[in-house]
Amino acid sequence: MPKLKTNRSLAKRVKITKRGKVLHYRAGKSHILTKKRSKRKRHLRRPGLISQADIRNIKRLLPYGT
Repeated sequence: MPKLKTNRSLAKRVKITKRGKVLHYRAGKSHILTKKRSKRKRHLRRPGLISQADIRNIKRLLPYGT
């Protein structure tokens, strides 16, 4: 059976933890930061968890857990 291809666009956007949870990086932190309050920018730094409903599809796109 041939090797499976990793979806590179998704691999750049998410990270799979050792326990199998999927973290995503938050949008809105790249530009136009002057109008955003410090608290909002600080919270954007932290990654968020992806819901359980989407994890099955994501793990299919990332077969080797990159």
